Amino acid sequence: MDFDKELDARGLNCPLPILKTKKALADLASGQVLKVLATDPGSVRDFETFSKQTGHELLSHSEAERQFTFFMKKR
Repeated sequence: MDFDKELDARGLNCPLPILKTKKALADLASGQVLKVLATDPGSVRDFETFSKQTGHELLSHSEAERQFTFFMKKR
């Protein structure tokens, strides 16, 4: 998937991946896509909730080798 910016939040625990994502999205224009890498198992639920609460679209998420990859589209 194409993206405009990548955020490495691996090794960080809740709530830091979401806080760093919020800050990174603030630097993007509407419609741009942020790729986030995370290792916190709770991040899947956190990103789903964050998307619902903020209106930023969670385009996809995947897991491979205990690493999660999220693609968020700025509203």
